Amino acid sequence: MTRQPSAVVTGAASAYPAVRSQEELWDTFMAPTLGASRWSRRIFLAAGVRQRHPAFDPSKEDISSYSTGERMARYVDEAVPLGREAVEGALDAAGMKAADVGLLAVVSCTGYATPGVDIRLAKELGMDPGLQRLLVGHMGCYAALPGLGAVSDYVVARQRPAVLLCVELSSLHIQPPTADLEQVVAHALFSDAASALVVEPAVGGSRPGLRVVDVSARTDAETAGHMTWDITDLGFKMGLSRQVPDVLAVHVGPMVEDLLGRNGVERDEVAGWAVHPGGPRILDVIGEQLDLAATDLAGSRHVLAEHGNCSSATVLLVLDELVHARVAEPGRYIVAMAFGPGLTLYAALLQVVEPGRSAPRDQLSGEGERTD
Repeated sequence: MTRQPSAVVTGAASAYPAVRSQEELWDTFMAPTLGASRWSRRIFLAAGVRQRHPAFDPSKEDISSYSTGERMARYVDEAVPLGREAVEGALDAAGMKAADVGLLAVVSCTGYATPGVDIRLAKELGMDPGLQRLLVGHMGCYAALPGLGAVSDYVVARQRPAVLLCVELSSLHIQPPTADLEQVVAHALFSDAASALVVEPAVGGSRPGLRVVDVSARTDAETAGHMTWDITDLGFKMGLSRQVPDVLAVHVGPMVEDLLGRNGVERDEVAGWAVHPGGPRILDVIGEQLDLAATDLAGSRHVLAEHGNCSSATVLLVLDELVHARVAEPGRYIVAMAFGPGLTLYAALLQVVEPGRSAPRDQLSGEGERTD
């Protein structure tokens, strides 16, 4: 049987703004308005987040009253350098020059501009004028996986390398402090990051990395109102129902079963689970439905604690954790999952390929963080 052409993730890197502790964010932004609300404080500090990386630090600058236009102007100022750092790191990890990239796909639901981040980055990085570009916008936390699917299809069809960049600035959309439960949860969870992947054609099995086997989706349109991301005059406002984990519980098992089954993969061949940490309860529900051990979700919980929920970039951060930890040997599989508005679930099946040699710890991954 002739093996079909495939795409392989050969380099990854992430970049973050400066770090702030969850306690500090409560004390400097939420507490002045809600300090008397013990319930709000308890929810905020029990979100599973220890620290986050806000590009727009409310302890230094309160942008909660800024118009959407003002916020979009600021988005470009922060997204381009953060995205550039991640892309340069991923290219370096893959040993590739920017001019060799055939497609640059940028994923974001937190800001828009024309000319966009894709065009500005391509210019700054010296990419080829014939570069193809793709913008995946406003899909939310799961968008990295359809982005990966589109990029992989390009790589297989054109036999040229591509870069996927997720750049999210959730702190740009901070709302005025309120005791409304949904908004307290949103303020407690979301953070900023950029994460990039280099995806190349698999030629003769000569490149170590993660082979993209398949991507799967499932949308429950009847529950579309459970998670929303509305454009308002004061930026984008999150709507987050407490019923989201219950909906995920219905669909995640059948989706994973179908993804593995149609690719002839047995459950015991999956060695790693990169689950988007939308919040502690979501991870609990996914673990219960898929009968996962605590160690299977350790990477997800660590990313949530150390970085918060960085929207579309988050599942790539978790995937990076698993690569660093070497949870899967060559030939074994990793399932990546993310969830968002729709209510939508996405999953990707990835296979570890490491032909002939062991890749150093930093060959597939690198990350940076500003300390200013």
